[in-house]
Amino acid sequence: MDHIDKQIITLLKNNSRTTSSEISKNINLSIPAVSERIRKLEESGLIEQYTVKLNRAKIDLNLLAFIHVNVDSQHLSAFRNNIVKFDCVLECHHIAGESDYVLKVVVKDTASLENFITEDLKKNLTVSKTNTIIVLSTLKEQL
Repeated sequence: MDHIDKQIITLLKNNSRTTSSEISKNINLSIPAVSERIRKLEESGLIEQYTVKLNRAKIDLNLLAFIHVNVDSQHLSAFRNNIVKFDCVLECHHIAGESDYVLKVVVKDTASLENFITEDLKKNLTVSKTNTIIVLSTLKEQL
């Protein structure tokens, strides 16, 4: 990957619907050359997918939280298989430190968050301990 590929990736990260023609104008490269570079980035697996960033407030998902989770070893497999099925879980990371996992979760309100922690995590997935951090505002969020 060279500096031109990095420029293409930056433009696509800002707007994944940017056309090869628009990219071509921005980086002074022909449209076919841009298209070929994008194809190679996709085939190499560097670009995994194109996505949409939703305005959470407009779809009534106003509360963003990070939940540190501890899972007993006998329930680890069930946790790993099932946590990915929850739509409210945007990210799940296995981490080093006091917690086993950290979840990035988006829900409607505190009642929804309480239900997710109490019913889904602790009761159904038998999570032994959680520590929740509620996000007050976001200054920067990107991939």
